[in-house]
Amino acid sequence: MMYWDDHGMNGWGAGLMVFTTLLFLGLLVAAAVVLFRYAGRSTQQQRPERRPPDERSGPEEVLAERLARGKIDPEEYRLRLAALREAPGPGRGGAGWTP
Repeated sequence: MMYWDDHGMNGWGAGLMVFTTLLFLGLLVAAAVVLFRYAGRSTQQQRPERRPPDERSGPEEVLAERLARGKIDPEEYRLRLAALREAPGPGRGGAGWTP
């Protein structure tokens, strides 16, 4: 004799099966999102970070970069460069020192 009662699967059993399937799929999607975010963050950390100009170069290079970006005009660049080269500073030997 054959039993066609789905082995005791009633409304609660079918609902539990749907719930666990949706929960499993949700966990898979969440794991994929976390994995993609982690992979994206690790590739961003491998790229060298840009530092502000004053931390990576001297004042003359910063001045040249400002001219290249169009923040100052060539006349102002020449005036400021001359002022930088004339001003006494660390390692220049003080006032009256000529290279």
